[in-house]
Order: sequence, then C-alpha cells, then structure tokens
Amino acid sequence: MIMLRIGITASGGGHTGYAVSIAQRLSGKADIVFFVPTGDRWTISKVERYGRYSEIIKPRGPNESFSKILYGLPKAMIQSLRSVKDIDVFISTGSNHSVAPAIAAWTRRIPVINIESSVRFTRPSATAKHLSRIADLTVIQWEEQKKILSRGVVFGPLYELPEHKVENRGYILVTAGTYGFKKLFDSIVVLDIDNVVLQTGRVDPRIYIEKKPKWVVFDYDPEFSRWIAGASLVIAHLGKTVIDSALTYRKPTIIVPNPEWRLTAGAEDAKILASKLGICYQEDLSPDSLREAIEICRKKQPIQYKDGSEELARYILDKYSR
Repeated sequence: MIMLRIGITASGGGHTGYAVSIAQRLSGKADIVFFVPTGDRWTISKVERYGRYSEIIKPRGPNESFSKILYGLPKAMIQSLRSVKDIDVFISTGSNHSVAPAIAAWTRRIPVINIESSVRFTRPSATAKHLSRIADLTVIQWEEQKKILSRGVVFGPLYELPEHKVENRGYILVTAGTYGFKKLFDSIVVLDIDNVVLQTGRVDPRIYIEKKPKWVVFDYDPEFSRWIAGASLVIAHLGKTVIDSALTYRKPTIIVPNPEWRLTAGAEDAKILASKLGICYQEDLSPDSLREAIEICRKKQPIQYKDGSEELARYILDKYSR
C-alpha cells in the first residue's frame, strides 16, 4: 500500500497543537508535511519530529486589521499552489494562515478537511465558517458546536499526547501565551505565594523577577509543556495551554479571559469551555478574588473525554488511503 500523503497547517498556538495531535496518531501510518508560518521557529520545533515542513506567509496576526489579509493573501496563494501539489489530503487547523493552502488544495481537487477550534461556541471562527463551503469534511469537537456549524461532524476534543511525566511539584503555573497578559500578572504578583512559575511572553519578565525573586520567571521556553506536567494548578488565558493542561496533562485549571483579544473567542466561550472541561472560569482579577479561586480550583479534576484526534486520524486513513 502506498503511504497517504497528508498536508496539515500548523499556524501557531492552538492551531499547531491540533496539527501535532493528529500527527502523533498518524505517526508511521502517513507521510506528513506541515505548512507553517514563515519564520515561526516555535511551531517548526514542535512539528519537525513528525514530518517535513514548508513555510507559507501568514497574512494577518492576532488583533491586526483585516486589510492585512488582502496584502498578504496573493503571496500566500503562490506559495500554497507550489506546496500542496504533492499531497493527497489537506487538513486546515484554523487561522487565516490556512485559507490560501485550503483554496489551493481545493482548486487541485485535493480533499479538504476543515477543523473548528475547541474554544468556539457562540459563533464560528471566520476561517472554519468560510472553508466549510469548500471542505469535504468540517470537524467539530463538541455537540454544542452544531449550533454554529450545522454541517459539522463531531469527533471529540483534539489534544496532544503527553511528552513529559505527569507529577505534582507543588507550583502554580501562570501563563498567557505568546503575547502575555500584564493585568493578570500584576494581580498575581501581589499575592503572598512563593511557589509560582510565570511565563510572561512579550511582557517584560524583569518586573516580576525583581518583585518575586523566589519565583521562576521567563518569557519563553521551547519545552514549555514540562512546566504544565509538573504543576499543581495552571492559570491561563483562553488558548492552547488550557487544552494541554486539562486534557493532555489532567491538571486543575483556571481560565482567565483577556478582554484585549477582540477578534478571537470571548468570555462566553471561555465560560462554556470551562464547564465542558470541568475547570474554573475567573473574570475578576482582584487579588482577593484570585486568592479564593486558587484555593477552590486546585481541588477540581478535569473531565476526561474520548480521544478525538485518534478518531479523526482513523477516519482519514480509512477513507483516503490508497
């Protein structure tokens, strides 16, 4: 049997997480090429152990205007038409970065699989909504998402397999992804807690190193998941870390929505996701409220679900293998 050739977008953050989760289940069973944003070293470091990669420009970043897409899309299309020509199936994991390779695959009559984010409940992401018109399959992760993508098929939540030993080393992990969340960090730093690991992203870590010398503080760590694996509690914004924490590493978790992220899933989505995962939602960033949430939430164990990534990988192999 000829090995199936699968192209998957790994567009950063949770999109890369979905790509890795599928690739882990397809390892040794398919020939995988990842389409990654140009210059995204973190994503490349995550995917290169599972297959080849090809760089395609990402037209628009978070909170950038939609006019950026119009500027970047033509170049992305040219790159995509070259990149998809040798694949049998294309998988979009979301983000505007997936649009050009999805259209390129569709024009070449290559089957398109369109994945909606696990954090979308009140309205679909723009990418999943528009690609559903050309996709052979739209993958949703929860029954509730049928309300926003009626033609979607539920596979269950997509999450990565653990890469590190799961243990409780007693610390609280606080993170808000690549861009950081200064208001959250400023509220946490006034609490009388010594055992904290803080990832600041693009927020200057020196402020917190000076105020809390006993804390472990850093901006980035390419092996960030090891900090999730050892945490007693994870506090994170609505993003990839929430899924990794609750589903991959089974950690008590608090979601803190960031109101500055206007173009992504919002507070209502975060509340629903917290309920689905059996974790906590915390909007009030006052020190007293955060202190109370930490005491309550560190005792809550996340709900366990079937392996959606395994279900999807099996479907792809059964339907498209030659």
